[in-house]
Amino acid sequence: MDTELLIVGQGICGTFMSWWLERAGVPHIVIDEMRPHTASRAAAGLINPVTGRRIVTTWMIDELLPFAFRAYGGMAEAVGSSFLKPVSVIDFFPTAQMRVAFVERCREDPSYLGLPGDEHDWDASFRYGLGYGMIAPCYLVDVVGLLGAARRRMLQRGGLLEERFEREELVVGGGSIRYKDIRANRIIFCDGIESSMSPYFSRLPFAPNKGEALIVEVPGLAGAAGAGAMAEAAAEKGRKGASREAGGSAETVFKKGISLVPWKDNLYWAGSSYEWSFTDDGPTEAFRKRTEAILQDWLKLPFKIVDHFASVRPATLERRPFVGFHPLYREIGILNGMGTKGCSLAPYFAHQLVQHITEGRPLQGDVDVRRFSKVLSRK
Repeated sequence: MDTELLIVGQGICGTFMSWWLERAGVPHIVIDEMRPHTASRAAAGLINPVTGRRIVTTWMIDELLPFAFRAYGGMAEAVGSSFLKPVSVIDFFPTAQMRVAFVERCREDPSYLGLPGDEHDWDASFRYGLGYGMIAPCYLVDVVGLLGAARRRMLQRGGLLEERFEREELVVGGGSIRYKDIRANRIIFCDGIESSMSPYFSRLPFAPNKGEALIVEVPGLAGAAGAGAMAEAAAEKGRKGASREAGGSAETVFKKGISLVPWKDNLYWAGSSYEWSFTDDGPTEAFRKRTEAILQDWLKLPFKIVDHFASVRPATLERRPFVGFHPLYREIGILNGMGTKGCSLAPYFAHQLVQHITEGRPLQGDVDVRRFSKVLSRK
């Protein structure tokens, strides 16, 4: 079986890599073993333009946000369903210092930030004493739904092999690769944390971190007083390049130390942790107890835990993705290292990599893996 390109992994990176290749008319095959709690499938799916205790805009967000909106819109047309919706983030201030910092940043640059007219409108649902700020526009990606729809489409088109990728079966040389009975000109690894153990890319400065989340049922929260009005008011603020035609009314994400992100029905994703030192990749009782205690202290509404999962994120030391081709093995490429920002970074840099392949356009210097040529070239 001959093809132009082989993709390993069908998380958010592999899915968008396949999508842009299809639109460019490049024959390709995706290899993926279905696992429910990979980093992509366990992610909340929130695209938030503001981050950190200093309340700064995330890297490249003014380009990434409108690009993501268009990319997810294009995929929605192909699969017949939309998996992107506008949300606002209600950020309850955990300390007086954080309140002061938010208000100051809002005065300096209100592009994505806002303050409510009535800080008590969530009193019926939450315990909070220092008020809150609003962040918008944000977007929420139904990652599980998107990956499932894309997977079904790949299967229908005959472009997906549902199996585990076996590294020892890969043969590289002569300007092409061979994997079992597949011959291709190139192979792109979009396999998340697996690439940190790859013989080709293990020397890249990956910084794997483990995240855990609970799925909780919170009856009444979605329809709580103020939800629709506050979310819509925030979503109107500072849309900065994104269309107002995202479809549907805005929902609300709640944040105070942890985040409560709409999942489906009355269910919310509650998390997440960031563990840099861990002994296994499974859920822990310590996280469950700690998060349950936070929710009991924060929520006035009853809740029930219905699921608990964990995954390891393919983060990087310098917080920049890995994109491009190995300096010695030019047939072998990578699209990886998205960390917690995969829903915004993957569409953009998958598109850039496909343009590099099909048109020879240069990759952005601070993501191109050639910046690690010296370490990757060591014998």
